Amino acid sequence: MAQYWYNVETHAVEKDAQSGWKSLIGPYETRGEAEQALAKVQERNETADALDEDDV
Repeated sequence: MAQYWYNVETHAVEKDAQSGWKSLIGPYETRGEAEQALAKVQERNETADALDEDDV
């Protein structure tokens, strides 16, 4: 089964990692999930930031 990756440098989805690992987020099972990679990262960062604020 193919895996999809989001390239943070080119902002493109790659099928079966074609770039260096430092440039990729993934793997994802579908192209659609990979296309939403940055949104998911932002969501997780906001959640983590909120948890950090609760600890203060």
